[in-house]
Amino acid sequence: MSEGIALEAAPRGVLLPEIERLARIEEAAPQILAAISGEDDPIVIQATLASLLWETLPQASWVGFYRRVAPQQLSVGPYQGAMGCLHIALDRGVCGACARTGEVQLVPDVRLFPGHIACDDSTLSELVLPIRDPSGTVQAVLDLDSHLLDAFSRTEATRLEHLLAAAFPSSVRWP
Repeated sequence: MSEGIALEAAPRGVLLPEIERLARIEEAAPQILAAISGEDDPIVIQATLASLLWETLPQASWVGFYRRVAPQQLSVGPYQGAMGCLHIALDRGVCGACARTGEVQLVPDVRLFPGHIACDDSTLSELVLPIRDPSGTVQAVLDLDSHLLDAFSRTEATRLEHLLAAAFPSSVRWP
């Protein structure tokens, strides 16, 4: 599976209709889960997901993870796209809000999000999903950015939540 996943190529930066975006997630999900089957190292899983979700979500300008490294601190993990912020305090930005509250953050226009951190000044919308360990503690967040407004939907968020739950089973060895 080193060559990625079998999906029809889509140009980066294009906002496909939602039905096509959902179909891409549905088609990619079994392939993604097959690629990480049996893995228990969260960094290996995150690196693989970042790469394969990058292929799956052409509207994304950044796909990656921020890992909880201290009670109030996230640090960048595996990602695809331009350089991300290196560290994010839990009281700042969309990623911090997700890690702090444990709730999905769907932000159609980041310019309207109080305390948004502009790691990339071109980012206009964001979707951030929490990743929990078996005790329910948020150990990381999946951060999806786009240079397009309203680039992610609630239904995409729900599908990705299901994918993350399957990708990070209770056997994952969190630090």
